[in-house]
Amino acid sequence: MTVDLDELRRLRRARSRVDRDHAEPLDVPSLAAAAFMSTAHFSRRFRAAYGETPYAYLMTRRIERAQALFRSTDLSVTEVCMAVGATSLGSFSTRFTELVGMTPTQYRAADHDALAGVWSCHTMIVTRPVARPVRAGSEKRRDTSQS
Repeated sequence: MTVDLDELRRLRRARSRVDRDHAEPLDVPSLAAAAFMSTAHFSRRFRAAYGETPYAYLMTRRIERAQALFRSTDLSVTEVCMAVGATSLGSFSTRFTELVGMTPTQYRAADHDALAGVWSCHTMIVTRPVARPVRAGSEKRRDTSQS
């Protein structure tokens, strides 16, 4: 699939809105409307252009901001969750753990001294959350033997 320049410009505008307004109540339908596309088409084209869905991109931005807040403030996990625009503490913690590899509480308690004095643009690159693949055999299986 190729992306024409006008479509790419609209996708970039939506991505920039996520970068800028990640703490606001954003959803895929409103981003799609701003890009003058249907929700399904927007999601497909965004993923083709940027390698992840609009929602995954939004959550990655929120988790990045949460990491920065955990490193620089004493806010509680709940306060950070709300500050980055997440509405569910459980979903936020689950997604944080999936992307970062540790719980928000573990991340806050970790030693971040190695990042002291590193430019913020480099810190962002080094600490960028990346979806971790599920290891074979680690999926939770539902036990139906007691039904």
